Amino acid sequence: MHPDPPVLRWTEGGQPREARWHGEAGLPPPKRIVVADDQTTAHTALRLCSEGIGLLWRGDYHNARQLLAALARRLDRPPRQPPPAAPGIEPLVQAFHLQRKAQAEKARRLNLVLLPFEAHYTLPLRRAPEVRTACEAAFGPCETPCVLSLRELLGAIGAHEWRLKGVEVPALGARIHAHYGVFSPVRGEYVDLVARAPLPHPPPELAFDLGTGTGVLAAVLARRGVRRLVATDTSARAVACARDNLQRLGLADRVTLCCDDLFPAGRAPLIVCNPPWLPGRAHTPLEQAVYDPDHRMLRGFLAGLKHHLTPGGEGWLILSDLAEHLGLRPRAQLLGWIAEAGLSVAGRHDIRPRHPKAADPSDPLFRARRAEVTSLWRLQPRP
Repeated sequence: MHPDPPVLRWTEGGQPREARWHGEAGLPPPKRIVVADDQTTAHTALRLCSEGIGLLWRGDYHNARQLLAALARRLDRPPRQPPPAAPGIEPLVQAFHLQRKAQAEKARRLNLVLLPFEAHYTLPLRRAPEVRTACEAAFGPCETPCVLSLRELLGAIGAHEWRLKGVEVPALGARIHAHYGVFSPVRGEYVDLVARAPLPHPPPELAFDLGTGTGVLAAVLARRGVRRLVATDTSARAVACARDNLQRLGLADRVTLCCDDLFPAGRAPLIVCNPPWLPGRAHTPLEQAVYDPDHRMLRGFLAGLKHHLTPGGEGWLILSDLAEHLGLRPRAQLLGWIAEAGLSVAGRHDIRPRHPKAADPSDPLFRARRAEVTSLWRLQPRP
């Protein structure tokens, strides 16, 4: 059973009010609420949000968006004095942690601009658009009043538009449609690696795809001739998304989807895993595809791989070395985990990044992004 959602309580017009609190990132409702409208300045809003006070918007919808944009601009201003270098910490490591801290603090403040919804995600604001379709696609139906941050609403709207449009995947000659909270294959390097790495001949009868997300890698392997696949993910949203994509591609009858943590039952001659590439705590459901506390998924895949491969089988680990360039995980540590798991490296295929940040010198992590390589490690149990 799911726990009852938190209730947000406030006083408005001298009367007590309450509504269901919707915090997608698991954040608790603010302890204090003030009503804001078109007369609220960005300066006042920033002061209140910095104190952890929620702003319940009662003005024009488009003015709320302008206020949020003004807050974001103020929060993006660089500090008057850059923080001093921390002793014993590499500059890139410090830059990474400072960037993550700044992003989390910015999100915390911006998420305090709140919208009051009536039942079925109806917005009782001037010039408010119809958002029920996007909200129900992202969060599910809601038959009672609720309060949701404007930033999360805009994320749901944007995700719904991307879901309808999809992302072209050349390796499939088709589009993949990511649901809300499921990482989209906008970075195609890892897909290209799986599309090009040599398969045994004939292709294996069975393969496992761990952490399937949109189902894109399972679809690529099926198109390459793998007869049957089992794809797992811990996210129910991801499983639903993968099912939708595989049905669109006409591959649903060849892929079994399971809401499991890493390995399904049994063994397979080919097991593919594209774990989160950076250690750290995810602040949103979408970030769980990027950040993995203490490399939990990576280490779990390596530790369990040889116990789930058939004799002569192979595991494909798709991993960026960005964490190495940021000083978050040395190459020796990865090789040590591989050896500890009783595995050997049968080969490796590399690809350089093509995303815009790799060519943007203004990015604080540019030096690491420019050096980044994504690799497909072919792993086999040691004799």
